[in-house]
Amino acid sequence: MKKILKNKWFNFGLAVTIYLLFVIWLRNYWLLLGIVFFVDLYITKKVNWTFWKKPGVKKQSKLVEWVDALIFAVIAATIIRLFLIEAFTIPTSSMEKSLLVGDYLFVSKASYGPKMPNTPVSFPFAHHTLPWTKTTKSYVEWIKQPYKRLAGLETIENNDVVVFNFPDGDTVALNQQNRSYYQLIRDYGRNVVWQNDFVNPRTGEVYNDFFGEIVARPVDKRENYIKRCVAIPGDSLWVKDGQLLINNIPQKQAGLVQYKYMVITNGDMINPRAFDKMDISDEDELNARHFDPAILSFMPGTKNENLNNIIVLPLVESNVDKIKAMPTVKSVARIIKPLGYREDYIFPHSGKYNWNEDNFGPIWIPKKGATIDINLNNLPLYQRIIDVFEENDLMVKDSTIFINNKPATQYTFKMDYYFMMGDSRHNSADSRFWGFVPEDHVVGKALFIWLSTDKDKSFLKSIRWDRILKGIH
Repeated sequence: MKKILKNKWFNFGLAVTIYLLFVIWLRNYWLLLGIVFFVDLYITKKVNWTFWKKPGVKKQSKLVEWVDALIFAVIAATIIRLFLIEAFTIPTSSMEKSLLVGDYLFVSKASYGPKMPNTPVSFPFAHHTLPWTKTTKSYVEWIKQPYKRLAGLETIENNDVVVFNFPDGDTVALNQQNRSYYQLIRDYGRNVVWQNDFVNPRTGEVYNDFFGEIVARPVDKRENYIKRCVAIPGDSLWVKDGQLLINNIPQKQAGLVQYKYMVITNGDMINPRAFDKMDISDEDELNARHFDPAILSFMPGTKNENLNNIIVLPLVESNVDKIKAMPTVKSVARIIKPLGYREDYIFPHSGKYNWNEDNFGPIWIPKKGATIDINLNNLPLYQRIIDVFEENDLMVKDSTIFINNKPATQYTFKMDYYFMMGDSRHNSADSRFWGFVPEDHVVGKALFIWLSTDKDKSFLKSIRWDRILKGIH
């Protein structure tokens, strides 16, 4: 066996076989030219491929050994990160309580098939910005590749937890990167955002360079989001009084879903230790009194109530009864925005749709190859898909829809689309806010938590040991 393993022809054949399978997976047959490298590496040995090593020297210097190890580590990590798995962290509470702020995840790219980078020339292990800088691009755009996904192990199913590139992230205001550029335009107006100075209408104070430079980003360099895929291509989705319906059937329970509840007390404070026992974060406790007063118009029992006695908390169902049992609590009621109560920030941002987080839809999720009738009533739902994601020239003139300069009453979708929602239903900027996720934005499937830390606790107590190596469902 030792002789076989040392035989150059055996090693050459094994390496070429693995490489051929890799080329077939990539479907890029120009890479067959790389077989020349294996011929020389194992057979002819004419080229010193490890040029940093001195040829013919068995014992290399410590520096050379470190360089050798570093090069191998970078190449191996790049291949693993590109084709197999990648580490991500949870920065926001949109998936609580299924996923917590401070969870560190491994995400499988092989599950749905690795997506080849649109910008292949970039700084290793950086996303869109160079390390130690705030706005410097980590990639070059003069080499670009079209969307291409390799064969995967499975397809996206309902309730999978998915990492994807933010669909609204094609344009970014660099000083307001945590906010959607398109929502900034709706809130402030395009001229204000592009002139980059904001005047507070109440105080008159001028904020220079408030929005920062406006830049465009390719798909693979947009912010990474993580949500639960609640609807797949061809599904119909409807949120009715807070109940999520998929194809008119209540969603199968997945994860630990939480909603916001209005808690009315007798005026006495709730013991902070009680919040800690229910895993309510310091941030949620701090923001409990900062809520939109407009909700008082439709919440029962608040008409003559002292506002100082009202708090709003995100709670999972198991914590609702615990709050109700507290002697200082008078009532607990889930916040449900009523039908017809319109929120301007809710997709599709058109006056024709009076939707909110709790009453949204019904809406159909586009499927590749499916053809629908389009008109001025449903165009707001699919306008961004047709115009931006599928790169058509869309315009409306004299109440007629034109696609690529031709009148259109129908449209056939070129890609599959998905609808993503956070498990923290009232604290998640998800598809209800910005619409569908195209298939070319999907990064991978969340597998398990490899580390979890609680930012509200000291260093020695911050590790959540019970969450380490916990699977994600």
